[in-house]
Amino acid sequence: MDFNFDIFLSAAPASLLAYLVGSFSTAIITCRIMGIEDPRKTGSNNPGATNVLRHGGKKAAIITLFGDMLKGLIPVLLAVQLQLEPVSIALVGLFALLGHIFPVYYDFKGGKGVATFYGVILGMNWLVGLIALGIWLFIAVVLKISSLSALVSIFATPFILWYFSHSVELTSAVALMSVLVFWRHKKNIHALLQGSEAKIGKS
Repeated sequence: MDFNFDIFLSAAPASLLAYLVGSFSTAIITCRIMGIEDPRKTGSNNPGATNVLRHGGKKAAIITLFGDMLKGLIPVLLAVQLQLEPVSIALVGLFALLGHIFPVYYDFKGGKGVATFYGVILGMNWLVGLIALGIWLFIAVVLKISSLSALVSIFATPFILWYFSHSVELTSAVALMSVLVFWRHKKNIHALLQGSEAKIGKS
């Protein structure tokens, strides 16, 4: 892959817009509208669907889940529809996730990025996205541990994307995204190793 600075520069406006969209916290906004306690101040203190489910109920969690997915899906789909270069699409997806994890509107303290990650993948390649979600769903149903389901699925996703796309740009970006999501789950990984990770729907 030859580095083309002009392509990188042309991707900057779309990437910035993706970051700004990703920075909106669906969990915080949803809980505020529905009169639910701020997810940053209860449970795992994470503004994500799993924590919202534990203290806010299924409806709020579903809204949060789909909202966070759309933050990744819509910018990438727009980049694809505009027929941007693969490196531009990759950067748009990466910056949408960065917005969720490091939101400019909330002192750069955001969520763990799982739902937004899946939204980005669905925008890049819907089949790979469905496979990744299928892996998450299977493990979640069997073991009922959201973090483990996400980590296994997200670890596998760059390999699956490479198999179907053979795109160095997209696969590299998704691999970096996977590392970011794993980093945000370091406490969950520790809890999994200790056998103390909470199961879905439980504190």
